[in-house]
Amino acid sequence: MYTRAGMERGVASTKCFTAATVALYALALKLGHVRGRVTEAELRERLIELSRLPDVVSQVLGQTGQIQRLVKNYARTDHLLFLGRALAFPAAMEGALKMKEISYIHAEGYAAGEMKHGPIALIDPAFPTIAIATKHALRSKMISNIEQVQARGGSVLAVVTEGDDEITALADQSFAIPDISELLEPIVASIPLQLLAYYVAIHRGCDVDQPRNLAKTVTVE
Repeated sequence: MYTRAGMERGVASTKCFTAATVALYALALKLGHVRGRVTEAELRERLIELSRLPDVVSQVLGQTGQIQRLVKNYARTDHLLFLGRALAFPAAMEGALKMKEISYIHAEGYAAGEMKHGPIALIDPAFPTIAIATKHALRSKMISNIEQVQARGGSVLAVVTEGDDEITALADQSFAIPDISELLEPIVASIPLQLLAYYVAIHRGCDVDQPRNLAKTVTVE
């Protein structure tokens, strides 16, 4: 399956994650339809929404100025915690991976439901948390995670769905993504995390195109 995403110019790839995820989603829709688990009407509806994805991602990319204003809060830290539940967990892992790769900040992507079983001991004012608290990402439980972090002196940047005034008011900082279906939401949520890693790395004077110790997968086995 070709992703047809075009050349990835940076060593720390971003399109690799989003395009491969979309390709797998398309494969799942096809298999579901063939097996009779996805009706013709449902397939049409999901494909229409999938066709909206480039526009939705473009909306997020149009808010890079907001991401840049957040950079100073994270560029000087040595550690970052990324939290996500359910389908948002892989997006949290992607955010942490990009942060490690290009900014050289130690970052951990963690399943938010397991926060109390270890990572919570690390939280202090010098250890910020980035929480994916979007509409379909077990939002109500993420509110509890945010409150637990703040109760221990930690700051929280929340990725939320547009119009979520409750979490926007609760978190120390927030970034809103457009409302989209549950299965596409993690793809969109990963974009601001990739942007944050990019601008934090630039602020720290790192080479975002040639991160140290990394190479493209096509050249090294």
